[in-house]
Amino acid sequence: MSRIGKKPIDVPSGVQVTIEGQTVTVKGPKGQLAWTLADEVVPSREGETIVLSKRDETARAQSMWGLSRTLVNNMVVGVTTGYERTLELVGVGYRAAMKGQALSMQLGFSHDVDVKPPQGISFAVPKQTEIRISGIDKQLVGETAARIRRLRPPEPYKGKGVRYAGEQVRRKEGKKK
Repeated sequence: MSRIGKKPIDVPSGVQVTIEGQTVTVKGPKGQLAWTLADEVVPSREGETIVLSKRDETARAQSMWGLSRTLVNNMVVGVTTGYERTLELVGVGYRAAMKGQALSMQLGFSHDVDVKPPQGISFAVPKQTEIRISGIDKQLVGETAARIRRLRPPEPYKGKGVRYAGEQVRRKEGKKK
């Protein structure tokens, strides 16, 4: 039995949850998100909570149960508080700046790298070496952060590149004489 799937999802005040068949729509102060659940999972509303249950006892239903509960909970958290990822730029001359809504970075290439935010994502640059990515969709925030990190991943000899805040980069020793 899934320990995650059987937990009810609390719906805070100010958040509206609509269940139409397999589609769950969550509307809150920061925006609106919708997700269509797998056929093996049955959503239901019980007072101020959402409860998900399995339609049958198959292995796929078991795995979809916990996943669906986590996705719906992420939607509720996203429309109330939102999600944020922070990236750090490490290296001489590596810096970021805002160019309108787009993010412009100098990453050691012969040209600046400009990244336009996807729908529902916003960038902030509090320091030249720090980028904040925020939005209500957890998956989209993480994917956008990964795409920016992929432009110049941290290298193992000097540690230069774009890294997540708090990420530990495994360093190699280098050549010896």
